[in-house]
Formats: sequence, structure tokens, C-alpha cells
Amino acid sequence: MKNVFAVLLAGGEGKRLFPLTRYRAKPAVTFGGIYRVIDFTLSNCINSSIRKVGVLMQTKSTSLNRHLNAAWNVFRPELGEHIYPIHPALSQDGDLFHGTADAVFQNLRIIEDDITEVLIVSGDHIYKMDYSKMVRFHREHNADATVAVFEVDRSQAHQFGIVETDAERRITGFQEKPETTAPWSVQPGKALASMGVYVFSREQLLATLSPEAMAAGDVDFGKNILPKLIHGHRVMAYDFVDENKKLSVYWRDVGTIDSYFESNMDLVGIDPLFNLYDRSWPLRTFQPPNPPAKFVFSDEHPSGRCGRALDSIVSPGCIVSGARVKHSVLSPRVQVHSWADVEDCVLMDGVDVGRHSRIRRAIIDKGVTIPPRSIIGYDLEQDRKRFTVTESGIVVIPKFAHVPNPEGIVCVAATVPEPHKA
Repeated sequence: MKNVFAVLLAGGEGKRLFPLTRYRAKPAVTFGGIYRVIDFTLSNCINSSIRKVGVLMQTKSTSLNRHLNAAWNVFRPELGEHIYPIHPALSQDGDLFHGTADAVFQNLRIIEDDITEVLIVSGDHIYKMDYSKMVRFHREHNADATVAVFEVDRSQAHQFGIVETDAERRITGFQEKPETTAPWSVQPGKALASMGVYVFSREQLLATLSPEAMAAGDVDFGKNILPKLIHGHRVMAYDFVDENKKLSVYWRDVGTIDSYFESNMDLVGIDPLFNLYDRSWPLRTFQPPNPPAKFVFSDEHPSGRCGRALDSIVSPGCIVSGARVKHSVLSPRVQVHSWADVEDCVLMDGVDVGRHSRIRRAIIDKGVTIPPRSIIGYDLEQDRKRFTVTESGIVVIPKFAHVPNPEGIVCVAATVPEPHKA
């Protein structure tokens, strides 16, 4: 894999994940307690022996830059290994990247002469995949381009690029997010969907991403490039091999609040669909020197306080002090104080939950202080006056939010906004 270069697309505003993306790029959002979303794609690269990676950034990239430097400074440049962020230069019309293909086009200069294949992946999906298997498939089939695919229910076809293949697995049709039911299926009720993971032969990529193509508006791989490339070129479909070792295929786009919340909640199940604990497929991230998690007060305490966490992920540095936490994900340095009750929640780094507070079905961003006796997630109409609430009833409290105190004191997440610390 030493001649493979991975291009990781980490741009985009992340509007569907707002307000979690108010101060950070979507791939930098915390996931699963200690990770960032981008860690899963980068771990795939490392575990696939791909050690030349360029991360294409666009907006609000300070937090992502800092995380890459802290967690992924593991490459050896003297051995030809590298990972580095790539920022766009403003075009004449003042825009940044116009689409996925345009983002790669603007950075073709970074693809060195010794590269034979270019792997293009997104930085905001959660899955486990050995990209080296896909590269070998690409080579064995003498392909110009290869698209990773997996089966989805036909009712979900409008969310994906849908492909049709022949017996050889050569792609003969491609529709990007068809509005009507996809006409192609591998079996009744199913469709073959693109994962947004592509392998291009270097020369083919350079020929395809031309100034003429960009001027003609061919700025996106799914919408423009691939539907045209399948005519006259050898574009293959590679069946996704899930390294997660579960009966069902796991691939999640955590680009919305609801999908992000549901994916986190799955992790705390008895037998979660996505396995964080598989030592054969290590997941790398930055691990600061936090102390172990701590639970204080027991049932025997005279006050009746008991610090416990049930069916939950509790990260290092957390203190559950005489409180109950159930079916929740706690990031590092979260403190939950006495008689508080937290259920079905995602609490990010440094959240402080005051005494006697009751919180359910909520996502609370970094550093937010919840005053004592707060009630969140029980009266959604009241919550909507203060916070973001999704249609499914998930309450989102962003960074630097002013959380009203039931006793009349306003608690603020930080006295001075620090948007660079996202």
C-alpha cells in the first residue's frame, strides 16, 4: 500500500448537525465518549497499512487541526509516511470547494508521481473497512475506478448513490439519490448503494478531473463524475467487507442530530452493533492524562446517595458523585453531582451536572454547566424556548449556552467564548 494516497474529505458546514458544528467541523465532533468522528476513517487507513493521507478541510477547522496534531502525529516522514491538513485557497468568485470532485481537483498537485492509486473517503462516517482489500480488487480487475457498495432497503435508496452492475461487477448504471424508487436491485426490496468510498487509478483521476470538467460544472463525484465515467471506462463495484465482525453490515452517516444520537446510544447496549472493544481492529484517538473514572457514595450512605452508572460508557476523568447515570455516554471529565439523574444522554467533555437535576434524551456540548435542580428533556415545549430540540425529541445544549437556573441564577458554560477550543 506504499503507493496508495488517501484523500480524506473533511470539509462542509455540517448544517444538519448544527448546533454541534457551530464551532467545529463535523469530523471533529466527539463520538463514543473519547473519540472524534474522523478517528474511525483514519483508523481504517492505519489498519489498512495506508500511511499517506491528506485531509481536505474547509471551514471551522481549528479544532480538527489540533486533534490531528495531538492524536495522529504517528507517521514517519523519513519512510515516506505523512498525514497533513490541506486548506483551500479562495477562488476568484470567493467560494471554497464547490463539491467533492472540485475539492480533489484543487489539490491534484499533492498527488506525487510515485502514487499509483488514490483512495477518496469521507471523514464523517462510522464503519470499519480494510481499504487494502478494495485496492487489491481494483488492481485485479484492471479498473479505472472502483466504488465501494453495500445493500440497503429500497425505501432508503433516495439517501444514496444507487448503482447497477453486470455479472462481472462492472457498474453499468449510477443514480445519485434518486427521487423515485431505484429501478435496480440485487434482490427484491433491496438496492446497491455507494458508500462514498472510491479508488481511482492515478492517471485516470488526473484525466477525469480536468479544468474543462470543473468549468462544465462536474464538481461532485456522485452527481457528476461517476455517472459519466461509467460510459467508456472500467468502473467496478466492490462489495463492502465489514471488519466489525457482526452479522449485519455497520455503516453510519452521523451527519444529523438524530443519527448521531442513535449511533451513540447503540454503543451502550449489551451487544452493540458497533464494537469499540475489538483488539484486532484498534481505534486510535488522543488520550489526555486523565485519572480513572470515579463513583462515590453507596447505598449504605446515611443520605441515601448512590453513585452508579448502568448500561453506560464512562470515560476517564469522570466523577459520578451520588448520582444515577443510565444508558448514557460520558466523555472525559464529566461530573454528575448528588441526587442527579441522567438517562439516555450524551455528555461531552467537561460537562457539569448540578445536584437534583433530571436530564433525559439530551446532547450536552463541551464545558456546559447544568445548574442544580434543572429539568431537561421532560417538557419539550419549554426546552424549545431555550435550546435546539429535534422532531424526535432530542434536546441539544450547545457550547457557551446560558442555562437558566431554577433558583434564578444564570449559569454559563464559559465566561469568555473560546470558539477555537471546539
